[in-house]
Order: sequence, then C-alpha cells, then structure tokens
Amino acid sequence: MKRTGIYIFVFVIIGLILGYLIFGRIGGEYVSLKTVFSQSDNALETIGRNLAGLKQMKQNILISGGGGGVPAVSPPV
Repeated sequence: MKRTGIYIFVFVIIGLILGYLIFGRIGGEYVSLKTVFSQSDNALETIGRNLAGLKQMKQNILISGGGGGVPAVSPPV
C-alpha cells in the first residue's frame, strides 16, 4: 500500500510538470509558477487574470497532475 502511494505521488508530480510544459505558456514564453498559482488580491486583479487566461491555464495544469496519478491507481493488465 505504501508503494502505491509513492507511485501516485510520483506520477502526479510528473503530470504537473508535463502540464506546465504544455499549458504554461502565454505568447511563447512560460509564465512563472508564482503568477499561475498565486491568489488574486482584489476584483480587478481577478478580472485581469481571467482575461489573460491564467485561470484556465491553472485548471489545465491541475487536471494534468490529477491525470498523471491515474496510471498509478489503475489495476495491472
């Protein structure tokens, strides 16, 4: 059981890294992780982040991380 937990953790991290490499670019340049995962302080900043696509980018990266853990949980064939 401990081994499965380690596999899940490793695959989630790999999924997050791959998700960032695929979805973490705006205008051909990577956005800093601090910018992607930081919280908005006010409504104006929230609107700006939504217009820039940071909310969708964060969602795609997190989905990739969750999807990375699926192979570690699925039963062997």
